[in-house]
Amino acid sequence: MKINLVELFEESARNYPQKVAVIDKDRQITFSELRERSLALAQKIVNVCSDRNKPVAVFLDKSIESVYSDLGIIYSGNFYMNLDIKTPAERINNILKLVQPCVIISTTKQIKSICEIVPGEIDVILLDEEEWNVNVDEKALFNRLSAIIDTDPSCIINTSGSTGTPKGVVLNHKSFFDFTEWAIETFKFGDDLIMGSLSPIVFDIYSFELCMLMAKASTLVVLPGNLAAFPAKILELLEKHHVNFLFWVPTIMVNIANMDLLSTFKLDHLNTIWFAGEVFPTKQFNYWYHHLPQATFANLYGPIEITLDCTYYIIDKDIPDEEPLPIGYPCRNTDIIILDEKDQAVRKTNVEGELCVRGTSLAMGYYNNPEKTAAAFVQNPLNKAYPEVIYRTGDIVCYNDEGLIMFKGRKDNIVKHMGYRTDLGEIEHVIINTLKLVKNGCVVYNQAEKLITLFYESEQEIPVSEFRKKIGQALPKYMIPTAFVHLNLLQRNTNGKIDRLYYKKMVNA
Repeated sequence: MKINLVELFEESARNYPQKVAVIDKDRQITFSELRERSLALAQKIVNVCSDRNKPVAVFLDKSIESVYSDLGIIYSGNFYMNLDIKTPAERINNILKLVQPCVIISTTKQIKSICEIVPGEIDVILLDEEEWNVNVDEKALFNRLSAIIDTDPSCIINTSGSTGTPKGVVLNHKSFFDFTEWAIETFKFGDDLIMGSLSPIVFDIYSFELCMLMAKASTLVVLPGNLAAFPAKILELLEKHHVNFLFWVPTIMVNIANMDLLSTFKLDHLNTIWFAGEVFPTKQFNYWYHHLPQATFANLYGPIEITLDCTYYIIDKDIPDEEPLPIGYPCRNTDIIILDEKDQAVRKTNVEGELCVRGTSLAMGYYNNPEKTAAAFVQNPLNKAYPEVIYRTGDIVCYNDEGLIMFKGRKDNIVKHMGYRTDLGEIEHVIINTLKLVKNGCVVYNQAEKLITLFYESEQEIPVSEFRKKIGQALPKYMIPTAFVHLNLLQRNTNGKIDRLYYKKMVNA
């Protein structure tokens, strides 16, 4: 029985030493080379941080370097936390204060944007300044690893938080083993997988791609993030490298459909396509489905607090454009509970309730945040006999006539926007309390048009350019509102609070 994810990689590197592990633009690295570089970095980490089970931050773009950084961290007996290099320094500062990593791995060029906010007690390893002829004590490293168990953390993935500080979701080795094994068995993945990796390194999708690299000696083809605005370039790379597996957020797939690019690019090697992270409009999905008849398509669902997803639906029939795609059935070893407002189980067709999850896939909680953890990871109200934790997703779902789970919407202010789970309350908090741009504001989301709208109170209308510039200094680009509506006074409800429902209805009318 394997306990640590790096055991999977050891096996792949031993069986496929000369196979290409990562393709990054005009560079590539084999499994034996990747192992050598990962172990060297692990030794460097241990030299400056002798503890085990500590968070190590990675401040790099997606690259060969980010792959061996994450692997090196696992080899060192610690767990990785990938940071988005495009995130404003203030937000990075909040994350560092909360998580307090023992080491940050970066490069001379990339660390410049945050060097002033990195606390002195955090060691920094700059990959481009390191001497790589390091004396690696493999025996000592593997002795360290022997103390790691499968319920120890493997990574932290940061997600939006309503107070302006992201929440660090802690995922462990066991939960990744569980999902990866399910994926391999369900989709019959072999050792010929070539993955077109488009998601940022801060996404859980990227962490799953690392698992497949480790588990099945899969090749990871880095698709540069700046190509998202040039979908044709992405498809060229898929054809060039004979990519046969995609796991993407639907946004880019919608753009490709709207541009009719699959009439030009045939993508004959693509045989498995997963999508998750947001609703895929059925009309655009059908475009893909009919243009790539050789491919198996699967709609996956799961919040960051689940490793990696908890439901799936393999689409093997025509679905009318006007009907939504099901999120399907629970993955193996995962139980889905739908609870009504009285915390009673919903079993009837078309009766809505909150989707809750129990099983190995659950995250361990939020790092250094017991209050938030206790609020989201709770005792199963259907079980009074013994401790059993479930995660309340806040997503509203129902069963359809076929017994499939259908996604209906959000219970609260958290939405999936551009593939990121975004807390609208955090945007409000930053605009009103941190930046003090307006006295009162209400941020709402148009699900159909994928638009974030800010309604705000102010004596005078504020230029949109000023809003975007100042908000962009505190929040990542995907969290900047798309539309700004000036009002002398925001609508209040009978309790004197801003009537969010009124504005939600307005933008979704």
